[in-house]
Amino acid sequence: MEKSEDLQSLLQRFEQLNEVGAALSRERDLGQLLERILETAQTLTRADGGTLYRVTDDGRALSFALLRTRSLGIRGGGQGEEPLDFPDLPLHLPDGAPNDSLIAVHAAVHETTVVVADAYDNAAFDFAGTRAFDQRTGYHSQSFLTVPMKNHYGELIGVLQLINALDARTGRVRAFSRSAQRIAESLASQAAIALTNRQLIDQLEHLFESFVNLINQAIDEKSPYTGAHCQRVPVLAMMLAEAAHATTQGPLARFSMNDRDRYELKMAGMLHDCGKITTPVHVVDKATKLQTIYDRIGVIDARFEVLERDAEIEMLRGQLALRPVTDAAAEARLAEGLKSARQGLRQERDFLRRCNLGGEAMQAGEQERVRTIGTTRQWRNPEGVRTNLLTSDEMENLTIGVGTLTQAERDVINHHIVSTIRMLESLPWPRHLRNVPEYAGGHHERMDGKGYPRGLTREEMSWQARMLGIVDIFEALTAADRPYKHGMKLSQALAIMRTMAADGHIDPDLFEVFEREQVGVRYARQFLDPQQIDL
Repeated sequence: MEKSEDLQSLLQRFEQLNEVGAALSRERDLGQLLERILETAQTLTRADGGTLYRVTDDGRALSFALLRTRSLGIRGGGQGEEPLDFPDLPLHLPDGAPNDSLIAVHAAVHETTVVVADAYDNAAFDFAGTRAFDQRTGYHSQSFLTVPMKNHYGELIGVLQLINALDARTGRVRAFSRSAQRIAESLASQAAIALTNRQLIDQLEHLFESFVNLINQAIDEKSPYTGAHCQRVPVLAMMLAEAAHATTQGPLARFSMNDRDRYELKMAGMLHDCGKITTPVHVVDKATKLQTIYDRIGVIDARFEVLERDAEIEMLRGQLALRPVTDAAAEARLAEGLKSARQGLRQERDFLRRCNLGGEAMQAGEQERVRTIGTTRQWRNPEGVRTNLLTSDEMENLTIGVGTLTQAERDVINHHIVSTIRMLESLPWPRHLRNVPEYAGGHHERMDGKGYPRGLTREEMSWQARMLGIVDIFEALTAADRPYKHGMKLSQALAIMRTMAADGHIDPDLFEVFEREQVGVRYARQFLDPQQIDL
């Protein structure tokens, strides 16, 4: 150790180095990790300036990631800072030889630490860029410590360069000491490992999110309606979660989230309807009551045409029966009878068409009229057999009380949450995502225990699961891309949800935050048609 190096100071810096190593391993944000690496290196080596380079994706050059010069207050490349607009430094010349004239490249290519006491008195490297920087800023770049960053696989991932070591007592620029070199090399090694681990985690998370998006895309391929739902619910969920996180009063005052909690909820939102991949598309997209692979109202229209044809044939036969004696009055009565029959048939046909649309609640009298038409009207089928105008299945569908789904079809739709839970619970979730199945699987439960599939009560559910229940309903009410309804206006959707909160369907405390913080309004401005925004 050099005589000028204070032992206690050195030990203190090594202790700081150990603490920094642990801190680096905990840092989740890649940008913040890079900044922490450079700024820590500057502090531990008492360097005034520093640059962090990263190896480009193709492995052929070094790119400027961060730049810091404390005495000049220069900061670039970090979060919220101006990006660095410097050209990459190629690792090799056009003939394949190492680009040894550049100090950072030399350290990278030869994987060795380079120490320069005075850049203006050094002929081994090209410091033209450094001198140009000094000329522009009035700075004087003197001492350099350039350290390659290799991870635990022995791969070069970047270069740490420190500039102008400052004497602890005088504050003057001096050469980097041997102890500073050891500290920088140790930090570079730890930082490279932390950086590699963070990149691997980011890559795995990106892969996972891409896989989740692939599932939603598969659902979207089946139905363009639910695919958009799967994209919007996570956004709305995070808006409500952030509003709850910011709450300082009431039951949610103690609710808080860290970055891992946010990511967990985001994933649950993205996966909350993944079970719909098992739901038959003709049920998901059932726009009318008689729709299956096609809308069967056309079949019923054809039967009415047959009835009109039969009525006309019957009238013509009656007229022929009057021949050869002409009875104008009798023929007129037959024609008038045909006109009346046609009018009645067309009224009934139009009534069934309206019933087929679904939407508003169907009255009991209307349901009874459907059954009367279906059983009292007879038609001759292609086999020549007289039979009821409507089959029992058609009457069941046309008398659906609300919407377009029969109870059996609703059960099929509702089964998607069972499939969602089964799919998610079968995955080996890491600790920070272990609550995804519970969050995603609870969005159809009710606070009063009358939901499905498990009949959970409010106390048995997490805040996050209750959040997904609220945003799932709000998105469905306001969505304008459903095949069976128009998107509600904001005021109407919120009024319905107030009733749901009062009736024990959704969490009243969360919905109070939803309204107070205008989560729905902010979401509407981003995703809804302006005509829906009436608040």
